[in-house]
Amino acid sequence: MNDVTGESVSPEPRRRKVRRRLSDEEIAAQRRKRRRVQIGCGVGALVVVGFIGWLGYEGLQAKSNLEKAQDFATQAKDALLAGDTDRARVVAGDADRYAQDAQSSVDSVPWRIAGAVPFLGSPFDSTRQMTTIVSGLTEQVLLPAVDAGSAVSPDQLILDGARINLAALRDAAPVLETTSAAISDLDEQAQNVDSTWLGLIDDARVDLQEQVSELSGLLNNTSLAAQIAPAMLGADGPRSYFVGFQTNAEARGTGGLLGGFTVIRANDGAVSVDDVTSNREFRVDYDPIDLGRDFQRAYGHSRPTQDFRNSNVSPHFPYAGQIWQSMWQQETGERVNGAIATDPVALSYVLEVIGDVTLPGGEKITADNVVELTESTAYSRFGDDQAARKRYLETVAKTVVQKLTGSISRPQALLKALGRAAGEGRLAVWSSVPGEQAVLETTPLGHIVPDDPAPYAGVVINNLGGNKLDYYLQREIAYTAGSCEGDTRTSKVTVRLTNDLPPGDYTNYVAGMFDNPVGAPLGTNLTDVGLLATQGSTLKKVTIDGKATFSYTNEERGHPLFNVQTPIAQGKTIEIVFELEEPGVAGAPRVPIQPLIDTPIVSENVPTCS
Repeated sequence: MNDVTGESVSPEPRRRKVRRRLSDEEIAAQRRKRRRVQIGCGVGALVVVGFIGWLGYEGLQAKSNLEKAQDFATQAKDALLAGDTDRARVVAGDADRYAQDAQSSVDSVPWRIAGAVPFLGSPFDSTRQMTTIVSGLTEQVLLPAVDAGSAVSPDQLILDGARINLAALRDAAPVLETTSAAISDLDEQAQNVDSTWLGLIDDARVDLQEQVSELSGLLNNTSLAAQIAPAMLGADGPRSYFVGFQTNAEARGTGGLLGGFTVIRANDGAVSVDDVTSNREFRVDYDPIDLGRDFQRAYGHSRPTQDFRNSNVSPHFPYAGQIWQSMWQQETGERVNGAIATDPVALSYVLEVIGDVTLPGGEKITADNVVELTESTAYSRFGDDQAARKRYLETVAKTVVQKLTGSISRPQALLKALGRAAGEGRLAVWSSVPGEQAVLETTPLGHIVPDDPAPYAGVVINNLGGNKLDYYLQREIAYTAGSCEGDTRTSKVTVRLTNDLPPGDYTNYVAGMFDNPVGAPLGTNLTDVGLLATQGSTLKKVTIDGKATFSYTNEERGHPLFNVQTPIAQGKTIEIVFELEEPGVAGAPRVPIQPLIDTPIVSENVPTCS
């Protein structure tokens, strides 16, 4: 409708889209364009398929070569340990060849591109990392180690079954030092290989980490041995070492009461042992030696440098070594070059290798019965006749030592047994030569309290009753701590001790008390429980079975030392809880285990701070 005239107005006609008929030339051009797109897509698809196919082929090749390299590397290690250096040389070469072929596959640009793809590329990247480690292992470690094969092979290391091949150790020392440094670096790389979603690759990662770690331990220990063993075993002149046999049935800081001793003598790799003597030859009134103010404050009340019974109350074995050296010199006039400690559990590991021994009366001492015989049965067998019991224990130790210092038919197994004992703190060594001692302290043989600030919870038991009830002691230790958000964090060390003495008749020597200040019944264990905590820690509270109790506070090698004393009734369990505030310092937490009879239950839930 027109607003002015009022007339109707027809709507504007729609515009119709008119399709123009394409010419034949234009149609042909469009077809050519579509064909180019199709060809381009096809070529792209072919490229992708080809890339995936190439990756699959190279992946299979890399996997195959990597597995062969690892297999030959394991064979080379086993051949070295067996003393077959010729075979070790051959298979080490095979391992290196396959490792380099695998390295060629994973070093290509396409492989690196695939590895860079988020998430999906992780198997490629992990495989490349592992291949680099295996390649370095064969080239930097195995091949050079073969040249030092006589040193890393236990069968070559012990000549004629009795004398140490010191010349081989010294000759191999430079190569071993180089390979030790290389394997330590490769071990660190292996532990940092990224995990991946592909189970097959991740399983291979874990296997590689375990293999490299085992080889690292072997070569590092051999390298350290090559540095100090020749001199310690008399390559530069005769050496002598006091050897203390510890009785774990009566706990002391380094393990157990000094129950017997001997002196080992070494000259140019040949080792001999003096007669084993019981502690009845030692006194309790030696002239003291000065081990520093902290030692005196923490342990001076027990006269450890004068009374052999308390000579090893500290868990730091170098203190016991120096004390034993002093006591032996005052007793005989001879100044030994060092000290060694061991116990019946370590002897059981040795007997597994060298076999049973037979006492003059016909009794067999075996790996299965040596601990019970020496730590329990002997006390009931001889009753109050302590002299007879000590003569019996002397005979046991002497018979085992005589066989041990004879011809060794299984040196590799023997070294493994000694390594197990050292790892558990049941074999400790101290040298009076500072350079040698510095090396020992980097190994489990040193049995030291570390003086670094990393998180630490060392629980130390010392028997206060003068009895043998620690043969029946069972331990549980738990160390927990809060997060690393602040400069400090709360932590807790919980110690559960069970007196597992069975019902029965026991002598006062076994189940009574030398001094009974608490009037406890027979079978009660009276113990001192010490906690060496992280450096800089403060004790907020300590409880025994939920009740607050008094704690002695001292210091050892920079660590605060908190001690409580408590009886443990026969068949009962007590729970001691140390509540602390400790620095949130870097380092992996440590809970060292005092070498007693039991295998304690240990748990640790301590975040590692950066």
